[in-house]
Amino acid sequence: MAVLNTKQIMEIIPHRQPFLLVDTIEEMEVGQRALGKKCVTYNEPFFAGHFPGEPIMPGVLIIEALAQTGAVALLSMPENKGRLALFGGIKNAKFKGKVVPGDVLMLETSIIKMKGPVGVGDAKAYVDGKVVASAEITFMLA
Repeated sequence: MAVLNTKQIMEIIPHRQPFLLVDTIEEMEVGQRALGKKCVTYNEPFFAGHFPGEPIMPGVLIIEALAQTGAVALLSMPENKGRLALFGGIKNAKFKGKVVPGDVLMLETSIIKMKGPVGVGDAKAYVDGKVVASAEITFMLA
């Protein structure tokens, strides 16, 4: 059973449809780590143009979904309530597989460093237990 449903996620981060890219949070260590889930459907708006006839979830949106997952963990801390998590950088992004309609995308982001309002997350996305994307995400809390 999910730790947080979509409604609860929307109480923590400001993203809304069509840009909310996490359906549920399955596991969470507040301020440290979160495991999110995105059930990818054929009705996702980005599939209309990426690509007609062969729908593939854009890699940048997978990275965004990983960032949103990490933001839920950080912004769940009482002292961060109401803040925004903004991208500061993306390092070593790698894409190792396609994400297509029908896939269940598991999103795991761990906070590996924090110094003041700036931090770094280690992020990996999985489909069927296989890594399809990974990156080191630098963020800033505003």
